[in-house]
Amino acid sequence: MKLENKVALITGATSGIGKATAKAFGVAGAKVVFSGRREPEGKATEAQLRDVGVDCLFVQSDVSNEADIKALVQTTVEKFGKLDCAFNNAGIEARSKPLHEQSIEDFDKLMAVNVRGLFLCMKYEIQQMLTQGAGAIVNTSAIAGLIAFPGISPYVASKHAVVGLTRAAALDYAKQGIRINAVNPGAIATELFARSIDPVGITADDFASMAPMGRIGQAEEIAQTVVFLCSDAASYITGQPLVIDGGFTVS
Repeated sequence: MKLENKVALITGATSGIGKATAKAFGVAGAKVVFSGRREPEGKATEAQLRDVGVDCLFVQSDVSNEADIKALVQTTVEKFGKLDCAFNNAGIEARSKPLHEQSIEDFDKLMAVNVRGLFLCMKYEIQQMLTQGAGAIVNTSAIAGLIAFPGISPYVASKHAVVGLTRAAALDYAKQGIRINAVNPGAIATELFARSIDPVGITADDFASMAPMGRIGQAEEIAQTVVFLCSDAASYITGQPLVIDGGFTVS
């Protein structure tokens, strides 16, 4: 799982899983470009990563903005000369309401980030990787991309779409040296997870009590899986939504 001389791009990396993965890529030897909408958090993360020896660059961007994503990929190539690995992690959560109470505005915002944003990232990442003849992409879905939960139907739909885009794109480029997979995390100790469960009165301890392993996951555990999927150790894996949930979906 070494990534020396590789260049990695990560979206949604100012906190949580994205931030942990930026560090994991760096520890594995990759040069890292990471992005997010929150510039202060991004600059702070950049400083933290450089302090532990990661050669990195933060670029502020919004994945739902095509010009931002095109520029993000261009900046990566201008900075480090190529793009070997991409982790499309940016996403937002849904408000917990029955479908008939969900607003069109909230639905459109969710799809713009979770689905349109993913499409734009893959579009420009793949264009670059085709010029190189190789590459590995990992997209963040969720266990909600494989099973359903009440009250968050737009989110469930968006994460199912991530799996669909991942599988279809993997078929498009399997013979061109580009592998495309997804990670489907369960309950992970992140800010986004805490925000998503707070309105419905469920705690992290509640999830831990339901999990076969008796705990929720850590961002670093997802990060290591992403590094694996981008490494040569996973050279025969493509089109797969890899579940990382401590056994939740089979319990």
